Amino acid sequence: MPDRLAGWVAGRWGSFILFAALGGVMALGQAPVGWPWLAWLALVLAFGLFTLVNRARAAAWRGWALGVGYFAGTTFWIVEPFFVDPWRHGWMAPFALAGMAGGFAILWSAAFGMAAGLGRGPSRRALWGAMLLVAAELLRAHLWTGFPWALLGHIWIGQPQMHLAALGGPHLLTLFTCVSAALPAVLGARRAALGGIAAVILLALPVPYGLWRAGLPVEGGGPVVRLVQPNAPQHEKWDPERIPVFFERLLEETSAPAEQVGEPALVAWPETSLAYLLEPGNGTAQIVAAAAGGVPIVVGLQQWDGRAARNSLVVIAPDASVTASYDKSHLVPFGEYIPGGHLLGRFAPQGLAEAAMQGFEPGGGLRLIAPGAGLGRFLPLICYEAIFAEEINAAPRADWVLHITNDAWFGTVSGPYQHLAQARLRAVEQGVPVLRAANTGVSAVIDAQGRMVASLPMGASGHIDAPLPPRLSTPPPYRHWGDWPVFAVLVLAALMLLALPGRAIPVDPRGASD
Repeated sequence: MPDRLAGWVAGRWGSFILFAALGGVMALGQAPVGWPWLAWLALVLAFGLFTLVNRARAAAWRGWALGVGYFAGTTFWIVEPFFVDPWRHGWMAPFALAGMAGGFAILWSAAFGMAAGLGRGPSRRALWGAMLLVAAELLRAHLWTGFPWALLGHIWIGQPQMHLAALGGPHLLTLFTCVSAALPAVLGARRAALGGIAAVILLALPVPYGLWRAGLPVEGGGPVVRLVQPNAPQHEKWDPERIPVFFERLLEETSAPAEQVGEPALVAWPETSLAYLLEPGNGTAQIVAAAAGGVPIVVGLQQWDGRAARNSLVVIAPDASVTASYDKSHLVPFGEYIPGGHLLGRFAPQGLAEAAMQGFEPGGGLRLIAPGAGLGRFLPLICYEAIFAEEINAAPRADWVLHITNDAWFGTVSGPYQHLAQARLRAVEQGVPVLRAANTGVSAVIDAQGRMVASLPMGASGHIDAPLPPRLSTPPPYRHWGDWPVFAVLVLAALMLLALPGRAIPVDPRGASD
C-alpha cells in the first residue's frame, strides 16, 4: 500500500475523510442517481480498508465515518421541510441533517467496532463486518418505530437483482449486497483477483431469476383507475388564498374527459389533498362526488375526532356518502407527533405543554378496503407507511395497494424518488400492483413485477388513467417467510464464526487511532 494511503487509513481525521467519502459514493446507488455498481465498489473498498484495522475503537470510528457519509448523502432531503418557512425554521436544517446522519451512523459504528473486536485476522473481520452491518440495518428498520429508508439493498431497485426481495424482502437484498462486497476482503490481498471474480459471480446469480420474473406476462387489465396530481407546493398548500385554486384543480382533473383506455371506475386523490373538513351538511362531499361523475373517489384529508387529529383516507360514494375510511397508523416521529409528547405536556410549562400535545393520533392498523364492485380490495398506505415492508407483509394480502402521499415536503431532488423506488420494491415483495397518487409527484402505476406502467413527473399537474394491473396468482415466498430466513442466516453465521478456532481480539481502550 502506498505510504500516503496508509497514512490516511491510519490517521484519525484522514481516515474519517476517506471513509466518509466512500459513504458518500455509496449513496449514489440510491435513487435518483441509481448507480448500484459504483456504490457496491465503494463498499468493497470500505471492507478492504476496514480489515487493515485491528482495534475496535479505531474500527468503530471508521464505521461511524462511513455511515455519516452515506446517510448525509441519502437523507439530505430532511432539510427541505425546514425551508418551507425558512425565516422561522431554516436555522434548524443543518442540525437535523447532522443529527440524522450522525445518529444512524452510530449503528454502523457499533457493527464495525464489534467486528474488529470479534474477528481474529482480516478474513474473520470482513465476515463479521458483513454480518453485523446487515444486523445494523435490520435494527435501523425496527428501533424507535423504525426507519428502513435507503437500506443498503435498495441500490438494486430497478435492476434484475431487486427480485431477490420476492424471496426474502429488503433485508435479503442488504445481506446479498454486504456478503458480495466483503468477499474480496475475505479471500485476502493475495487472492484479491479470485475474490473479485467470486463477488461478481455472486452478483450475477440472481440476474436470470430477476429477468424471468420481470418478464412474467400480464394477463389483461382490470378496471381503469384515475390518479390525480394537483401539484400544490408545500409553502402554498395551506395558504387560504391558494386552497380554492388547488381544490378547483383537483375537481377539474377528476372530471376531465376519459382517455383511450376507457372511463375510470375509481378516482384517487393524494394525501391531505382535501383542505376542507367533511362535515354533515357542508356540501364538500357532494361537490367531490359530483366531480367524480358517478364513480367512487378516494380522498386524502385530515379528520378530527374530538381533540384528536388524524391523517386519513376516505372513500366517497357517488351519493356523497362515506363508505370506508382509514386512519394512518404508523406516524412520522417529530413530523406528525412528538415522542413522549403526552408526558412532556404534563410536566412542561403551559405554552410548551400545548405544543407537545399537538399532533396526529394513530389509527388502528393496516386493513383492506373494498371501494366498489369489480375493484377488489386494496391496502391503503399513507405516505411514510410504504417504507415498512414487514408491516405490509403482516397485513392481509390485497388485490392491489393504493399509496397516497404528499412528497412536497421533501423537495424535488432525491426524497420523492427514493420514496417511489421503495413503492416499487413493495410491489415485488407482495406480488401486487401499487398505485401511487402523489401531491407534487411522482404519481405512478406499478405492476406486480415492480415495473413502472405509467407515471406523472415531479412538478406537473394532471392525472393518470390506467387499467388496474392484476396481482400475481401465487404470493411471493416473502409473503410466507418474511424476514426469518435473513435472521436465520445471521444467527448461523455468528455461531459458525464463534466456533472457528482462535481467540477474539480484545477491545483496545487507547483510542480511535491506529
